[in-house]
Amino acid sequence: MPNEQELRQAICWAGRRLYEQGFAVANDGNISTRLENGNILTTPTEVSKGELTPDMLVVVNAAGEVIAGEMRPSTELKLHLRVYERRPDVNAIVHAHPPYATSFAVVGHQLNEPLIAEAIVHLGPVGLAPYATPGSEELPDSIEPFVGTHNAILLSNHGALTYGPDLKSAQFRMESLEFYAKITALSHQMGTPRPLSAAQIAQLRQAAGPTN
Repeated sequence: MPNEQELRQAICWAGRRLYEQGFAVANDGNISTRLENGNILTTPTEVSKGELTPDMLVVVNAAGEVIAGEMRPSTELKLHLRVYERRPDVNAIVHAHPPYATSFAVVGHQLNEPLIAEAIVHLGPVGLAPYATPGSEELPDSIEPFVGTHNAILLSNHGALTYGPDLKSAQFRMESLEFYAKITALSHQMGTPRPLSAAQIAQLRQAAGPTN
């Protein structure tokens, strides 16, 4: 497992990607990763993800209490803590507002058509959680039905959450989610999409093997 300094650099890398791709404008979004001792390294509140530096990051315990760092963690840290609590296999989480995926969340449309192989192999099923006020106690409860079975969740009228065994997996799932949402939206504008068949999906999953 990477050491803390390497993880601090990795969070800054993910933050720059989110900002440069327009997935986290202004001070939006938050990122975290689990440390080897079980504590959580996370982004601070009110800081652009494109301007993160390693020293800005905050260390909290499993209850969300600050252990190290001069800044305050995001109020949406509750989302991350719920995932870590339910999924011992998850070591990194990304929350952002990618435009196409967030548009599906705003409209309340499921993102579940089997249109592209990459979404099936790298992303898996996408949940759609009911609306909860950002930063509220209800926010982590809204994702509870999906945490154990999904690695990507749309948050109604809010944004998206992705996670995985490491930070690169969590970040790339966010990018795959946005690409999947964009292809789905554009294909419906162009005509009638042709979904992959059940046999084609089974073949893809067999070729890919088990994924986290």
